[in-house]
Amino acid sequence: MHEMSLAMDIITAITEDARMRKINYISSIDVIIGDLSNVLADALELAFFYLRTQSSPLINGQTNLNIIRETARSRCKKCTLEFIPDYRIAVCPSCGARNCELISGETFRVESYEGCEIDEN
Repeated sequence: MHEMSLAMDIITAITEDARMRKINYISSIDVIIGDLSNVLADALELAFFYLRTQSSPLINGQTNLNIIRETARSRCKKCTLEFIPDYRIAVCPSCGARNCELISGETFRVESYEGCEIDEN
């Protein structure tokens, strides 16, 4: 399950960025997962749920992981029809052309996170 290492990478990257910004608590993390990204959203969520209390003092059991799904979209290079493909390599449902390009759905990235700064007083 590579989602465990992806969850750990997310936690590590956000922890490093938050420390640079003097943030001491992360309340939520938004992650975009494309339909064709080869990342299982449920498995990533489960891995994050397990790791959030063990990996970083800035992330705890109250930290939420918000998964934003990105729909896969393809465009036919022949007739320019945009459609939802079943796979990365798709046949145009309108003209039958096989030279379609994937225009969305492969994304996997941290979009943003929310937290609060260290109170010096």
